[in-house]
Amino acid sequence: MFREMRRKNQILSQEESIAILQNGTTGTLAVLGDDDYPYAVPINYFYEDNKIYFHGAKAGHKIDAIKKHNKVSFCVIAQDDLITEEFTTYFKSVVAFGTARVMEDDAEKRNAIEKLTAKYCSNQSEEKRADAIKREFPALGMIEMTIEHITGKQALELTKK
Repeated sequence: MFREMRRKNQILSQEESIAILQNGTTGTLAVLGDDDYPYAVPINYFYEDNKIYFHGAKAGHKIDAIKKHNKVSFCVIAQDDLITEEFTTYFKSVVAFGTARVMEDDAEKRNAIEKLTAKYCSNQSEEKRADAIKREFPALGMIEMTIEHITGKQALELTKK
């Protein structure tokens, strides 16, 4: 169902790919948007148990697209070093494919947003994070992506190290 990576000597292991998802801070979510145009949006996320969680508004282009067609992809770039003298970049990245759903259950959404704020705002007290969640919760949309396929890739030069 999913294509095999053509340059097999650049494949990252499942463990390395998952580590990139766990450690990354921003990725790009791609959906089938209006009039079947691809729509890709950079987004903060967290990874847990073969799922990726995103936040956003309850309504908008991203939510409409997911409700219309739930197949999505998500990309995280972990390394992108420009090597001008070689006319290349030394990169590591992951692309995940799967299905997304808009979370409707308030308890499920609250659990997910608490984990997301803990990841990005760990320097804030639990009380401050809870206050922010309470304030923003009425307008909050949460999305869960279940990964069906994941591929990690790195620059050939990094495989030689």
